[in-house]
Amino acid sequence: MLNVLWASLIIVSILVATFTGRLDLLTQATIQSAKEGVTLCFTLLGVMSLWMGMMKIAEEGGLIQVLCHRMGPILRFLFPDVPDNHPAQKYIATNLIANVLGLGWAATPAGLKAMEKLQELNAKKDTASRAMCMFLIVNVSSVQLLPVNIIAFRDQYGSMNPAEIIGPAILATMISTGVGIIVGKILERVYAY
Repeated sequence: MLNVLWASLIIVSILVATFTGRLDLLTQATIQSAKEGVTLCFTLLGVMSLWMGMMKIAEEGGLIQVLCHRMGPILRFLFPDVPDNHPAQKYIATNLIANVLGLGWAATPAGLKAMEKLQELNAKKDTASRAMCMFLIVNVSSVQLLPVNIIAFRDQYGSMNPAEIIGPAILATMISTGVGIIVGKILERVYAY
């Protein structure tokens, strides 16, 4: 569906530019946008490398294990069906930590492994378990203390204070996560199986 939408937008743009005699502007805008896309990719690559390295150091240094242990009460509340010290807890904790730091790309591998481990615990293999649904809610709405991507975008495009987004991002993500957890817990009770 999106392929059709994008193809339609491109075709309409070319037709409008041709009929209005502005094909040269369309060509310039296309080249400029491609240049900005490559520049942005290199900016994000640097930011991503830095934070992925920090996550690897935290993991190798045992910080992830300590944080996972400290997150035990939260994990038990959110995922009561997951036994203590199950491998899924480590992956869930790693995913949540990466998301809190605004590292969605670092959170993805841990999130996939968490879902894989949660599926092993799932009695109904063709239906998502309560733990899987709650993990998806928390993962998608994730609280972010440091929205790295947005800060990098704002810096790339010349913001005078790229980090001023931190306060509103924390507030918005705390609200979205809180609402998601509340609704998820209500639905767990309504559709208990």
